[in-house]
Amino acid sequence: MSRFAYVNGRYECHTQAMVSIDDRGYQFADGVYEVVAISNGYPVDLAPHMVRLERSMAELHFAATPYKSALCVIAKQVVRLNRVRNGILYMQINRGTASRNHLFPSEKTGPSIVMTSRSGLGPTEVQAEQGVHLAMLEDQRWSRRDIKSVGLLANALAKQKAKDKGAFEALLVNPDGTVTEASAANIWLVDEEGALVTRPLGTDILAGITRARVIALAQEAGYIVKEKVFTVGEALSALEIFLTGTTTFVLPVVQVDDAVIGNGHPGEVGRDLRYRYRAFLEDLGPESWHVD
Repeated sequence: MSRFAYVNGRYECHTQAMVSIDDRGYQFADGVYEVVAISNGYPVDLAPHMVRLERSMAELHFAATPYKSALCVIAKQVVRLNRVRNGILYMQINRGTASRNHLFPSEKTGPSIVMTSRSGLGPTEVQAEQGVHLAMLEDQRWSRRDIKSVGLLANALAKQKAKDKGAFEALLVNPDGTVTEASAANIWLVDEEGALVTRPLGTDILAGITRARVIALAQEAGYIVKEKVFTVGEALSALEIFLTGTTTFVLPVVQVDDAVIGNGHPGEVGRDLRYRYRAFLEDLGPESWHVD
């Protein structure tokens, strides 16, 4: 089946869709993006994804930004055209097309909009049941990780280096020995008191949409959630570690480099929260497309 993409006002065959070589997203990584999970044909937390997208554009001082209601109409059509029931929706907004210059183009320059969608969602059941390994790496990304920028080279290098080490993901560490996040997910631990710990929001991590959802689900279930900075030592001695993200859901971690986490098997807390998150996905309905 042919895949379709939306590019600047046109729905086109995925293999023929293109942007200008003068697009600032291509020239300068001057763009932002969102990846939205599609579960049973419905978007997962589309409204907060749109809020984060608008914030990213504002932080990069985009002069012209598309209306989120229009983006949602496009998004729904892209998912429909690609017949995606369980997969992802990718949306990218660049500052626009202009002659190459480090300075921002005229405020009359309209943004570039690209959307695609494909099937395939979440880690495999084997990965979820067995847990995954992380490789500890220095966090070498830029200092505004709260902006969901398309400038992902450092993330890609970390992910590849982790793979080369035989790991599923990277555990990124600041020079002061504190843990930030993974290359494409937020990191959590369960401390000796059974409380959930995740790094507080700031410019050093991305405000994960799944992270926020899991906080709500955990608190609803009676778990204590602590948003605080934690060290590598605290992570390695934790009862459990798990990841959260759009494409990872809640994913238990059983090993970091050579250090075994807990008893080397997915812990009860991570497994429970994964179950609760999956139950949340099953309850999605048509109202999930509404963002106002």
